Amino acid sequence: MGSPWLDPYFTETAVHPLLAGRRSLLIDLLGHGISDRPTGFGYTLESHADALAEALTGAGVTARSSSRTAWAGSVAIVLAVRHPRLVSRLVLVDANLDPVPPTRLSGGSGDIASYSEQEFLAGGWEEIRDRAGAHWWSTMRLAGREALYRSAVHLAGGTVPTMRELLAGLRIPRTFLLPEGDRLPGTDALTAAGVSVVAIPDCGHNIMLDNPEAFASATAAALTDRGRG
Repeated sequence: MGSPWLDPYFTETAVHPLLAGRRSLLIDLLGHGISDRPTGFGYTLESHADALAEALTGAGVTARSSSRTAWAGSVAIVLAVRHPRLVSRLVLVDANLDPVPPTRLSGGSGDIASYSEQEFLAGGWEEIRDRAGAHWWSTMRLAGREALYRSAVHLAGGTVPTMRELLAGLRIPRTFLLPEGDRLPGTDALTAAGVSVVAIPDCGHNIMLDNPEAFASATAAALTDRGRG
């Protein structure tokens, strides 16, 4: 399963020989990519997870592995908790696990969440666009503005219990991929809970784009390993 905004990044790895024989669904969540952009939708992590569950059920999915990145990784965790029949294992790609305080000029979801929705829609999105730069805005612009704002606010706010606690409490095989140079707070506790934390070399946050070969190799290993879940 792919990630909203970033599905083109997954194309090379989705057809990689190491992942041959597996069905890949590259899904744009509501408000993003080519999916509908309803302005009345809440765009909470829970509502995204429920909408995704409906899409997976419609596609005839009964239990599958979920590989998702960043914000969508948080949705995948919530999906696994709320709809366990649909998720047999998780492969998370540098996903958000903790709340982010709303902070202006910080970049990412915390930056967006520092605006009110009215401020963001009235022109704050342009400030975010300019700070994000062309690379990030090339994906962010593929979201409806209400969807972008509300999704960022709910990602920054996180869940109760936190995504980290939800992930630790799952009883399915779980793998967390992150760039080799990054530090994941609480790694020991996650490992103790059965989460396999795997560092990927020569990449930044978009692992599947920066090092598709290593990403495919690590994902294939995660999908064939029984794990400790």
